[in-house]
Amino acid sequence: MLDPELLERITAQRAELDELEEQLAKQLAEVRAERDELAVAERVLERMTVQFAEERASARPVPGQVAGQTVMLIPHREPGTDESMLPPDYQRIITAVRQAAGPIMAREVGEVVGVNISVKAKLEPLRSKLVRLVDRGGLRKLPDGRFTTRL
Repeated sequence: MLDPELLERITAQRAELDELEEQLAKQLAEVRAERDELAVAERVLERMTVQFAEERASARPVPGQVAGQTVMLIPHREPGTDESMLPPDYQRIITAVRQAAGPIMAREVGEVVGVNISVKAKLEPLRSKLVRLVDRGGLRKLPDGRFTTRL
């Protein structure tokens, strides 16, 4: 005859294992559901990344309105963008800075791009463009006021 205490222990152990199996099955189902959600999120992210890259590639600076006047908006520098997105005068400025032997003053940039530097009213708009390129990440301004390309 079987020991009733031993049978009770076996039954209790079996009940614990059944409960553990149920918990593990529930956890496994939750893990699989989350993994499936992550796979969907990954596919959506990949699709959106491609879409955004295509949109950026086709984007050109768009004129905006400020105080009723049309102005050209200068985009922030981002990975994957190039200078062709800038208006031609900004492209010439960056080229002048890049071709300089080292950091360059606004006056020197003006000489290269053909601005009459003897007239302050002609030099200040150039200086504003240089600062705008610094603000947008296209150039770097050194503490001494000279400009250089981003590293």
